[in-house]
Amino acid sequence: MAEIKSGLLHLNRGGGVLVDLDRLGDEVSVPARLVRELGLVEGARVTGPVQGGGRRGPELVGVDAICGLSPKAFAARIPFDRLVALDPRERFPLAATGEPAMRIVDLVAPIGKGTRGLIVSPPKAGKTMLLEQVAQAVRATDSEVRIVVLLIDERPEEVTFFRRGLDAEVFASSADRPQREHVALAELMLAHIRVELECGHDVVVLLDSLTRMTRTFNLQGPGRGGGRSLSGGLEAGALQIPRRFFGVARNVENGGSVTILATILVDTGSRLDQVVFEEFKGTGNCEILLDRALAEARIFPAINVRGSGTRKDELLYPPDEFARLTKLRRALADRSPRDALLTLLQLIEKYPTNEELLGQISS
Repeated sequence: MAEIKSGLLHLNRGGGVLVDLDRLGDEVSVPARLVRELGLVEGARVTGPVQGGGRRGPELVGVDAICGLSPKAFAARIPFDRLVALDPRERFPLAATGEPAMRIVDLVAPIGKGTRGLIVSPPKAGKTMLLEQVAQAVRATDSEVRIVVLLIDERPEEVTFFRRGLDAEVFASSADRPQREHVALAELMLAHIRVELECGHDVVVLLDSLTRMTRTFNLQGPGRGGGRSLSGGLEAGALQIPRRFFGVARNVENGGSVTILATILVDTGSRLDQVVFEEFKGTGNCEILLDRALAEARIFPAINVRGSGTRKDELLYPPDEFARLTKLRRALADRSPRDALLTLLQLIEKYPTNEELLGQISS
């Protein structure tokens, strides 16, 4: 009897293989005939019956679903280049969990379906905890959206932490793996997220980190960018895949969405890391800035209230609520990062919900 298996499709000259990233080495071959007949593409989630297991190994003998769709529906999907991108308009109600960090994010840098966001963080400022809380808040308030955590060149214990602690799909290449595996995972996931968007799904991607992803491609050496180097020893071509990955985030007209929240490192002492940050600064529509001084003072979440924000966030709130929110932000604008955060934390402690907090402000 055939066993039903799923995996991400990686194409090769002889067809392809289904990769199970939780069980590396446990790959299923996909015959070229199926790839041609069904128009299978790199990165697609393929589910179907598998037979064999002898010398040739297990082989996919049919396809039940592609990216959660029937083969017929998959063939009718709209190609990525024809999708129409719109500003995010549906906000994730992160504050509903009651976590102070999520309530602050909802007030100063809201995240909507299609947001392309950066968590700008110095070392040890709480970026990992913030990503975890975002994943938990999204899952608690939206049971339908798919949550994907992508960890590139990450510490093995952090990979375990995310896999055990979150109701999310975790794709990881830990720091003890070869550079070629980091590169292969990043390229496969780029293809995967694109085809998921083509299929109309809502996907939230939490990436840790854009900095390490770019470092990985930089270590591939010249060739990807024609050998042209930027300052800090960064090959221009090393930015190609990270930029394309981050740029996939969008809200699609009459379709799905990809929301990407990616960490990016600053104040590491590395000139290359600083150049990577400068290259990505301003490319998103949301920035959450974590503050070294706040973290060193053990004031968490170490969010720089004045330095964080979301473009066109008026589209994510009802007009009356946004008017009240604007007044709150103006009241905090002249304060130091420390005073602004402490004031906001006091208000959050006083009022159980953000709705009650904003309700005290006249519109």
